Amino acid sequence: MDKQSLYLTVFQRKLLLKSLETDLRPEYRRRIEIILLADEGQSQTQICERLGCSQETARHWITMAQTGQAHHWSDRPLGRPKAVNEQYLARLQELASHSPREYGYSFERWTGQWLSKHLAKELGIKVSSCHINRLLKEMGLSTRQTRKTAEKETDNTKNPRITINNLLPNAEPDFRWSFNFAKTSN
Repeated sequence: MDKQSLYLTVFQRKLLLKSLETDLRPEYRRRIEIILLADEGQSQTQICERLGCSQETARHWITMAQTGQAHHWSDRPLGRPKAVNEQYLARLQELASHSPREYGYSFERWTGQWLSKHLAKELGIKVSSCHINRLLKEMGLSTRQTRKTAEKETDNTKNPRITINNLLPNAEPDFRWSFNFAKTSN
């Protein structure tokens, strides 16, 4: 059983073998197996053929074993990042239908970027602002200002002290500004 170890200490090897006895996801199991096989001196090609993994995966975990980083086999997350769930969508809809000022922000309208930041902080799920805008569109919502809202805001922002009324025509013409059409000779 005690083969010559190239990279691992006796303790590291025992710990990795013990971890293989637990109920692991296949991807984690493959990481450990790559490290152990590399430690036994198998080549990248041999490991790929034996485990059916990609060259890149084998190369990465062989390097981890060679550099004394074998204990990091479970540190890197697997698969795609967390996807949005029903709770996320419900919260997005709730936020989008209220003013950001209600949540302590100084601005009046949400942007995809601010919604993304707020939800990442609140729910721990990071989503790009582009994806936020796609989700809003699917819900029939938007961060953009509608025409009706824009018109309403411009009506409310007019200066109330300035009024413009229709001008009434003067009953008598004012000749102070008359033109002189004197005939000149050529």
